[in-house]
Amino acid sequence: ISVEMQRSMLSKNVKKSMEFIVKNKLQKDKLEKNKVEFEITPENLKNVQKQNTKHIPEFNITGHFDSGVCNIEQPFTGNICVEKSDQEIKSIELQFVRVETCIYADTEIREATEVQNIQLADGNICQKFDIPIYMIFPRLFTCITTVSKAFKVEFEVNVVVLFKDSHMLTENFPIKLVRVPTKNNF
Repeated sequence: ISVEMQRSMLSKNVKKSMEFIVKNKLQKDKLEKNKVEFEITPENLKNVQKQNTKHIPEFNITGHFDSGVCNIEQPFTGNICVEKSDQEIKSIELQFVRVETCIYADTEIREATEVQNIQLADGNICQKFDIPIYMIFPRLFTCITTVSKAFKVEFEVNVVVLFKDSHMLTENFPIKLVRVPTKNNF
């Protein structure tokens, strides 16, 4: 909110801006946890041209997210495990992305913005070792997933694996954010 109080010609106007967050307790649905299991291998990668498959390192990365429908007030959790990799992995990161879509007539304009990036592992990662995922949703850049006729605000989580030879792979997982009242709210 921005307010400007106009004063006489000899005095300066007074301006004040304040930012605030509005919470709503309307949603009373219970959150259904649906565990999201994943396995990333060279065979199930999308957007890879056939001639480039011989340059991709051999690997198998598994894991899970505790839920694909998340309470915005609770952390996003799960784990990831490098089962095998014939090349050294430089880092594993978790990207949190907001996807805004405006719909006009038959045209959809889609814009994805990285909200947060968390490095889960750095350096030569031990194989067959569960790496925990724990991400708190940033309050100023997130809201519940909203879908209407004119626009959408949706969210995605990307698992980004960077190999020592600079190969990078990104696996995308859409998630839904909801607000479920907990005992700690308000």
